[in-house]
Parts: sequence; structure tokens; C-alpha cells
Amino acid sequence: MLPFGNLTALGQRSGEICLPRCHTLVLGIGNLLLTDEGAGIHVVRYLARHHAGLPGVDYVDGGTLNFLLAPRIEEVKQLVVVDAANLGAPPGTRRTFQGERMDRFLQGKGRSAHEVGLLDLLTMARLVGRLPAQRALLGIQPGSLDWGDSPSPAVARAIPQAAHGVVRLVERWNQR
Repeated sequence: MLPFGNLTALGQRSGEICLPRCHTLVLGIGNLLLTDEGAGIHVVRYLARHHAGLPGVDYVDGGTLNFLLAPRIEEVKQLVVVDAANLGAPPGTRRTFQGERMDRFLQGKGRSAHEVGLLDLLTMARLVGRLPAQRALLGIQPGSLDWGDSPSPAVARAIPQAAHGVVRLVERWNQR
């Protein structure tokens, strides 16, 4: 994973200096080699290009997840995760699950195809008392999980809309 604009790869930091737990982490997860499975990463790349100036926000390409993400999740007040998710809806459909709704959705989803499940990382943060109080999952219904390095047309159309949804959510949280 390589840095991309304001997007940082695992283990790297953007140029912004924040005190612990003072900012928002927007974490895109997925596999860019499996068409729509990479939706979360496509969204954070879009955000890094078009919304790089959003104050206090770090965009991170989390790849297929890893335990090394745990400290990043534990240090923020706000967490937005963007990922392909089986919503039982037409391809490109977006849904946002916040707080306990996010937790319930992840518990019902079953094991992740990723190396470490997002639920595992959130459980680790909860156990050490550092679970972000404001957290959300923005899920995008995939249409294809075949080999390919670009999303299906329906998911490609959903990427700017999903990015706009992330920006609106972060702005709403920051107004509280």
C-alpha cells in the first residue's frame, strides 16, 4: 500500500499532527484485485483527492485489515469504515450503520474474508476502553467479486455519493 495524496497506508501518518483521540479516521477496507470488494479503498482515494482539506480527518487504506490497525482505531474519537457489504440490495446501494447499529450489523455478518475482521478490531478497542464513541460503517452493495482492478459500473457510480455521505457524516459529528 502506498501513500496517495492525504491517503496514508497502514503504519504511516498524514502530515497533520493531532493529539490522541482528537480526530476522525476514515478507513477504507477491501481487496482492489476483486472488482467491487475494493469499494472502500476506492472511496477513501476519492476522498483524498476531492476532500483533502477536511480538518482533523485521516484517510487510511486499510487493505484487507490487519491487527496493526488496532492502535489507529483506538486513538481516534470518530471512526468511519467504508467497505463492500452484503446489504441484500441492488449493486451500488449504500447504507450507513452508526454506533450500536454498526456493531449489530457486524455481529450478524459472520466472519470476514479479510485477514482480521473489523469486529475483531472493534472488540480489541472495546476491551481496552478505547472504542470510538462515534463510529459508523458505510457499506456498499457489491455487484461483482470477480478478478479485476476496477469496480463494476454500479459501484463506480456509487463512489462519489458514498464519499459525499462520509463528508456529511463527519461534518454533522463535528457540529455536536
